[in-house]
Amino acid sequence: MYSFDYQRPTTRADATAAVQGDARFLAGGQSLVQAMKLRLSSCERLVDLGEVADLKGITLDGGKLTIGAMSTHAAVAASADVRRTVPALAELAEGIGDPMVRNMGTLGGSIANADPAADYPAGLVGLGATVHTDRRDIAADDFFTGLYDTALKPGELITAVSFPQPQRAAYVKFKQPASRFALVGVFVSQGTGGVRVAVTGAKGSVFRVKAMEDALAANFTPETAKAISVPTDGINGDLHGSAAYRAAMISVMTQRAVAAALAR
Repeated sequence: MYSFDYQRPTTRADATAAVQGDARFLAGGQSLVQAMKLRLSSCERLVDLGEVADLKGITLDGGKLTIGAMSTHAAVAASADVRRTVPALAELAEGIGDPMVRNMGTLGGSIANADPAADYPAGLVGLGATVHTDRRDIAADDFFTGLYDTALKPGELITAVSFPQPQRAAYVKFKQPASRFALVGVFVSQGTGGVRVAVTGAKGSVFRVKAMEDALAANFTPETAKAISVPTDGINGDLHGSAAYRAAMISVMTQRAVAAALAR
């Protein structure tokens, strides 16, 4: 690990003021610190958000669920409000990593990192969430822009994410046994805005499958999902699975997610 300056502010204002020049926010550090230890990433200053109290917490107002960026995966999984309004999101959080990762990792840190196999991107896009920063609101569809890339500008701070309450939703993933990251994960929701099918682990970034969405909007059943073939264009292929394998798994995971959503 290269040397760096470490700061731990207690307010948003101090946090954003500290991120000048070659500096990065630390929002749990389950990915960033490991990369820095291996010297795959470096910066002159780390600004730890762990003591910024108003970046934490979960609120429910008029059916809109808002989760602070520094809320841990464990807090999301255990929240009665999340389990009551969007149980699929609580189950998604409960399936991330292991207990240490869930108790240290945060919603904001996960989505800012934008790992192509992370779970939360599928949850945000699959629910049509909105990412709130200290500067603006960003629709989840516009937030994830590529491999480890987002719409965030330098120094922009994620403050919270808000989720509409769906009529029904479910998340199912086929995980890599060692890391528990998704080889293929599918988040399906049905609500006032229609049907959404968001996929993680299969491309460089989370994406929606419009053909699945259109078909499921007409008939929300596993059989409908099974009838849709997913092309292999742009699908990842590696030692864990070929592009054809992952494309086939998108169909299988979507069928399972629809069945799980209907069973609630």
